[in-house]
Amino acid sequence: MNRTITILGSTGSIGRQTLEVAEHLNIKVRALTANKSVDLLEEQIRLFKPELVAVYDEKAAGKLNERLRNTNVRIVSGMEGQIEAASSSGADIIVTAIAGQAGLEPTLAAVKTGKRIALANKEPLVCAGKEVMQTALKCRAEIIPVDSEHSAIFQCLANENMSLKDNKNVRKIILTASGGPFRGMTKKELEKITPKQALKHPNWNMGKKITIDSATLMNKGLELIEAMHLFSISPDQIEVLIHPESIIHSMVEFADGSTIAQLSNPDMRQPIQYALTYPDRQPSLTKPLDLTELKALTFEKPDMEAFPCLRLAYEAAKKGTKTCATLNQANEEAVELFLKNEIGFNDIPTFIEKALKAD
Repeated sequence: MNRTITILGSTGSIGRQTLEVAEHLNIKVRALTANKSVDLLEEQIRLFKPELVAVYDEKAAGKLNERLRNTNVRIVSGMEGQIEAASSSGADIIVTAIAGQAGLEPTLAAVKTGKRIALANKEPLVCAGKEVMQTALKCRAEIIPVDSEHSAIFQCLANENMSLKDNKNVRKIILTASGGPFRGMTKKELEKITPKQALKHPNWNMGKKITIDSATLMNKGLELIEAMHLFSISPDQIEVLIHPESIIHSMVEFADGSTIAQLSNPDMRQPIQYALTYPDRQPSLTKPLDLTELKALTFEKPDMEAFPCLRLAYEAAKKGTKTCATLNQANEEAVELFLKNEIGFNDIPTFIEKALKAD
């Protein structure tokens, strides 16, 4: 493909898989950014030869610069470096995959370039969805979602020749969720869950934070807020269904009663590639789906008593951007405390609800 990309967050799970896809499609990498994973970043630089690399941690940037004296790569640091990589790399497509709220400023900088944004971090839309979408409209940036669920919705709408904003014939969006590793457990049973147990997702290989969010169902809550902004739809028109097989990645129900779904094996390289090649489709690294191997496709309603994070996200979505930003910040803090064994699994939604009440 005659396209070039910048990857914001290249050492994370999405970033690494994006580089796999780029290599598969022979896409040139213009710039990479990371936090401080020097060893992996050095490997990526020597393999893909980007012109610019931004490392958020200044000490790590200095260490990397020392190692790469024999190359032509330019290394910058801090948030300024992240923003420079996002806004001045000259790439055709900018993949935004910086985890957490830290991705907001670089994502906005990327959107202002007016290029295609392969959006893989949901927090910018959760915390500042209106601003991001209005900036994209003003700067004529094309946002293609990378989250498997939002990619599925985008593909369903594209099949109908509908744009992100063209939702007049949409009755509702159905976001599917695997249910995480604790599907079916009661609130009482969840009291003794450890970080080690919560980090074992049944279907997906992801970073620590998003894996914990999947276990609490907060990830689905953040996704419904993201979908609300991406597709200009109200929270009441978004339904979450537990689908443990993770084969149907999401669905769109239209005004005439028809429902269109996108199916594929659970492999993030498929939605990543779609965002890079849209509107074209090319052979991918994802194993094709063999329907004869599927024993069943099952669905159930989420248990919001055992997993109240999803309920809190619905409530925040209805209240607006400020509440959504508070929800996201409190969740990031709670997940960090849980990973450090300073609070329990059930304390995560309690922590978040207290923050929302104090807001």
